[in-house]
Amino acid sequence: MVSLRWLRVVTFAGSLSAVVALAQPPGPPAARSPRAAAQVDLTGNWVAQITEDWRWRMITPPKGDYASVPLNPLGRQVADGWDPAADAAAGEACRAFGAGGIMRLPTRLKIAWADENTLRLETDLGNQVRTLHFDRAVRADTVPSWQGHSVAEWLGVPPPANPFGGLVAPSQEAGAARAGRPAAGPPGGGAARAEPGPTRGSLKVVTTNLRPGYLRKNGVPYSERAVVTEYFDRFAMFGNDYLQVVTAIADPTYLTTPFVVSNQFKREPDDSKWNPTPCATDAPRGTFQPPAF
Repeated sequence: MVSLRWLRVVTFAGSLSAVVALAQPPGPPAARSPRAAAQVDLTGNWVAQITEDWRWRMITPPKGDYASVPLNPLGRQVADGWDPAADAAAGEACRAFGAGGIMRLPTRLKIAWADENTLRLETDLGNQVRTLHFDRAVRADTVPSWQGHSVAEWLGVPPPANPFGGLVAPSQEAGAARAGRPAAGPPGGGAARAEPGPTRGSLKVVTTNLRPGYLRKNGVPYSERAVVTEYFDRFAMFGNDYLQVVTAIADPTYLTTPFVVSNQFKREPDDSKWNPTPCATDAPRGTFQPPAF
């Protein structure tokens, strides 16, 4: 039979262990996967909105038309020597469909999570697949490719400023705006305490390890030394969801400064219009003659 004294000692030891355990500082919270920590949902079906630079994006411009691209003399020389037939014969028909140019073309996108650490971005034009790695430990392939090696990260930004200062909590703002008045304070009077709003954010993607490709389908080049930096943002307007991708392409071989463009895509309800087509080169349309002023 267990003595009462021994039972008291055991009970005291157990209580002391519980107190020590409670006194220990909590460990760091478990890290969330990039998918769980996503600050904006980019998944779904999207179609390009060609609202600018129509002549360079919807059709293949004439050879020599590289207006607005900051080419150096070597870049202009390469662009002036564009030969789509030679590209096709050499198995280089995808030069305009690499990561440096594909987002500028009139394509559709499918974006989905391949796993907890990887976003998969498909284009129906050129039938290309881009893999965006949040895990920096993933090494680039030894052989450069059209879509290269892409490293992604979420960029958080502060929530929009509260126009009512500390008087209205963000959760009350919508109702106050609809009623045309400041939201009521807490029961008993006094000012409502504003709680921090949710974090917004965008996706940054840096792509390297590229095969030489084209910024435009008429042979405006980027080299294997190019670095493509993109910022993906989502916004709503007039009842539609839009995806904006701002792209900066730096290339010490052919460009004097980064080539920066902004591309917009509109969300589609499904993939019923998805129409994958292979890479294709277009015949040159003569030599571009700049207008005389």
